[in-house]
Amino acid sequence: MTPRPTRLVLLGHPVAHSLSPTFQNAALQAAGIPLTYEAHDVASHDLAAVLRALTHEGAAGNVTAPHKAAVAACCARLTPIAQRVGAVNTFWVEDGALVGDNTDVEGFHNAVVQLRGAAPAHATVAVLGAGGAAGAAVAAIAGWEGCTARVWNRTAERARALCARFPGVAIVVDSAIDAVAGAALVVHATTVGVAQDAMPIDPSLLPRGADVMDLVYRPGETLWVRAARDRGHRAADGLPMLIEQGALAFERWFGQVPNRAAMWAAMWAAVGR
Repeated sequence: MTPRPTRLVLLGHPVAHSLSPTFQNAALQAAGIPLTYEAHDVASHDLAAVLRALTHEGAAGNVTAPHKAAVAACCARLTPIAQRVGAVNTFWVEDGALVGDNTDVEGFHNAVVQLRGAAPAHATVAVLGAGGAAGAAVAAIAGWEGCTARVWNRTAERARALCARFPGVAIVVDSAIDAVAGAALVVHATTVGVAQDAMPIDPSLLPRGADVMDLVYRPGETLWVRAARDRGHRAADGLPMLIEQGALAFERWFGQVPNRAAMWAAMWAAVGR
């Protein structure tokens, strides 16, 4: 059994904008666990040293951009899903060794089911991006019956590397327009829209009836989600996935299901929805 963590942290750069401390601390309080979840801004050149110190402490936590792949490379052990995705968003220490997992995959799946009522089947899914979040999305798509992913990224080499891990499921396309053509679900998995009202693709190019998942989140939702919904698309931002991956991480750390209602209440209070 995994020992209870001595400390909980979120590693990223930048990380001050993250809402993870808000809902994780609500979950800890609801469970009566005397820990505080803290955001820790770590530059890339300091990451390995920070992970060594956290391992020595017996800490656990989450990882956000841009460190998910780098943390995977630093772990002594990876769960099968983290190894397949090539990215870690959840870690803990077991027998003195750093263990990496990826709860983004199931978190993404759960968020899609919340939006649509069920996962797609025998459908094309567009994935815009090729980083850790995109990898989690493609891993989930690989588990959906008869589904394929069209992946576009500004750096084609990263898209090819991602698709190579999921042969027969994911293919690289030359443009975002090629990716979304005929897609039943369009997933945005880059940082576009995090800090300003930019959109990954013009909403008028979305296929009729396509659902939209923007893995970016901002107070008041992203402009792209609002614009897609105004055009009649079912659309959600990254908050459902954020809560779900965080709840699953909580289960890994403590072996118990967190109070999702408390997590959502804290989230709504923070974003003013």
